[in-house]
Amino acid sequence: MASAAILIAALGAVPAFSQEEHGVTPAEIERGERIYFTNCANCHGPNGDAVSGVNFSSGKFRKATTDRDLIGIIQKGIPGTEMPPSNYNEMMAGSIVAYLHNMASTTNRSGPTLQGDAARGKALFEGKGKCLDCHRTNDTGGFLGPDLSGIGMIRRTADLERSLRDPSAEIRPDNRTVRATAKDGKVVVGRLLNQDTYRLEIIEKDGTLKSLEKLNLRDFEISKASPMPSYEGRFSDQEIADVVSYLGSLRGRN
Repeated sequence: MASAAILIAALGAVPAFSQEEHGVTPAEIERGERIYFTNCANCHGPNGDAVSGVNFSSGKFRKATTDRDLIGIIQKGIPGTEMPPSNYNEMMAGSIVAYLHNMASTTNRSGPTLQGDAARGKALFEGKGKCLDCHRTNDTGGFLGPDLSGIGMIRRTADLERSLRDPSAEIRPDNRTVRATAKDGKVVVGRLLNQDTYRLEIIEKDGTLKSLEKLNLRDFEISKASPMPSYEGRFSDQEIADVVSYLGSLRGRN
């Protein structure tokens, strides 16, 4: 979808549509986010503003007054423009629309942000913030948190800032922490990679992969809260902006 934006950039702007009004579920928004970052962000950027004249985060769309218009643009493209047609079915195109509306509403709630400095942010990330204790960037750091080497390509600025201020606001399934106690009393803590009826697969802070048979455990808990501390108050607003700028610059391993 090198596109859902270029299409929308040709008529008058209309306000974003209400998610509640259209019965959108969190699962639909998450599905749309995955599709957007897989197929659309290369052209439109993580924040939806990389195409000249188009800014999804503004909550205003061109050439569209309804969700049906947006879905049609995503599926059919705009002849004579860089916005090509796609092979998305109704459900997939609708999920993208749901995500675009959510992008606008969450960006608008976050308010204006300070301009960050990526170099200062890198120093804070590796120093004062002690972020490498749990996260990796370019093959350096811990494994308890997700690898951030390409985070700038898959998360918006607003989402990165929210994660720093309120880490538990959104925890993706592959970022949950497991604390398991074996029948002999030994405790294992790691990030959940996979689970089924019989076992848990986790990765410990030092990168050790473990498969734990549930029958051999006294108990286990998959945390609903993030083990990451909030940096609200630990970092100043400017420092948070600097770290967000650094994270946004991470586009994959060097």
